[in-house]
Amino acid sequence: MRMYAIIENGGKQYKVAEGDLVKVEKIKGEVGADVTFHAVLIADGDTVKTGDEVKTAQVTGTIEAQDKFKKIIVFKYKAKKNERKKQGHRQPYTAVRIGKISV
Repeated sequence: MRMYAIIENGGKQYKVAEGDLVKVEKIKGEVGADVTFHAVLIADGDTVKTGDEVKTAQVTGTIEAQDKFKKIIVFKYKAKKNERKKQGHRQPYTAVRIGKISV
């Protein structure tokens, strides 16, 4: 079993391993720039580290793309009132290639 980590970004947590491509909440930065994330949990085979053990742990990666997800349609209406509202929304994201997990 390979080493993996749980990272935090934008109020969400993601399970990542070295070499993974992860789409996270938008991060300011150019394509090719390095980013670091705070690790909440690190697992390597049988050992799992959390809390104070991973206080200094970091996960580094490289920004590969700044893009938007597929459009979703938001349709609101009130029955019998002839009220209709149709909106589209595309959430921006940042694609990050995970490079190294350091404890």
